Amino acid sequence: MGSSKLIAAVLLPAAALVIALLHAPTTTAANSNLFRDYIGAIFNGVQFSDVPINQDVQFDFILSFVIDYTTTTDPPSPTNGQFSIFWQDSVLTPSAVAAIKQSNPNVRVAVSLGGATVNNSPVFFNVTSADSWVDNAVSSLTSIVQQYGLDGIDIDYEQFQADPATFAECIGRLVTTLKSNGVIKFASIAPFADADVQSHYQALWASYGISVIDYINFQFYAYDASTTADQYVNYFDEQMVNYPGGNILASFTTAPTTTSVPVDTALSACQTLQSQGKLYGIFIWAADYSKSQGFKYETQAQALLANATSQ
Repeated sequence: MGSSKLIAAVLLPAAALVIALLHAPTTTAANSNLFRDYIGAIFNGVQFSDVPINQDVQFDFILSFVIDYTTTTDPPSPTNGQFSIFWQDSVLTPSAVAAIKQSNPNVRVAVSLGGATVNNSPVFFNVTSADSWVDNAVSSLTSIVQQYGLDGIDIDYEQFQADPATFAECIGRLVTTLKSNGVIKFASIAPFADADVQSHYQALWASYGISVIDYINFQFYAYDASTTADQYVNYFDEQMVNYPGGNILASFTTAPTTTSVPVDTALSACQTLQSQGKLYGIFIWAADYSKSQGFKYETQAQALLANATSQ
């Protein structure tokens, strides 16, 4: 997340769209007050307690990342579902998780799986077999989730060495098992508008849908920097077609970049989406970058979302 160059959004082929619609719930998009902030990937000492938390929103921190790779090899190599921690766990500790949740009843903490790179090498979704990957992932993630007192997981694989059907089976079975075991309460996915990425996540959505995947953290910010607010809204509408019935979040990045959608453009689009009754939530990549900016955009986004509870 945060480093991929995106291409134009890819719509489902007609046959796949029919399948997806069969899995779509009867609910429609609606405003909500869900705010989510990725944290811990940049290793700059950012703490949960640094980030302003509006008590009128549902606030999710998403630890970034756990990855089923080992760095004992050069380059790092996949471990078939045996996840290890790659966030700044010397700062974002189990006691820090407990403290932020205790002082803020509206806070949940999740962890994101995958990401774009590890030690500057690409992270691929790679499996030896579906059964062994799921078994290893359930075991290793259960241990991490319980150790840190986490509430959910986020799926952010961005490169693949497995076909869409295998990805859908593995992730769908993983989330279903963790939920049925009472390990997690919610799960999200973090796709973006790249043909290969969309084919994998849309296969997952077609097979499991909102019955398993609670939120879609779509990486809208990685469209081109020339994107207008109206175009952003159009991109959002395209993803509503790609993930019918899904709770799709708007997004922006606070990373220092000249190639992503500007924050002000994204916030303007969010206001339009809210006026249309479609702003389910907003996520930011990432609190680590926001630290040097005084978290002003976290404050602005949460203030906008708080309107959903006051209207």
